[in-house]
Amino acid sequence: MPLHIRPATVADAALILSFITDLAIYEKAEHEVKTDVAGIEASLFSPDSRTHALICEYAGQPIGYAVYFFNYSTWLGKHGLFLEDLYITPEKRGVGAGKALLRHLAQLAVGKGCGRFEWAVLDWNQPAIDFYQSFGACPQDEWTTYRLTGQALLDFARS
Repeated sequence: MPLHIRPATVADAALILSFITDLAIYEKAEHEVKTDVAGIEASLFSPDSRTHALICEYAGQPIGYAVYFFNYSTWLGKHGLFLEDLYITPEKRGVGAGKALLRHLAQLAVGKGCGRFEWAVLDWNQPAIDFYQSFGACPQDEWTTYRLTGQALLDFARS
């Protein structure tokens, strides 16, 4: 198979930003992308970064990426792997790249002794939901995600 998954390097920062932008367009949230190449370089590739990225190549050409980090479950007493982003270019969807990236991450999680591998999906993204459920992933409907961002985050931090 002409798929290859490799760790991203700082030289991939512009590519990752372009994938982030493409994903945001797909998710109808392009206006929420506030970073630039320097921001990607600093946040993903600084010596103290706890976030990681993978590049998926098809026949030597980059066609997608994944960004992930490790979290912790107090109930399990184990780390978990959280997938922040998964994106495959539209013209290469269906070649197995998304599943290969997810399998790679699952193997990484198992190899590191993680008790969970989690991610979020927009509730309207039925193709992604169907894809995830096709290999046994289950939604966690009993949890609601909360977020502080922007001015609300600043205001709360200062209060």
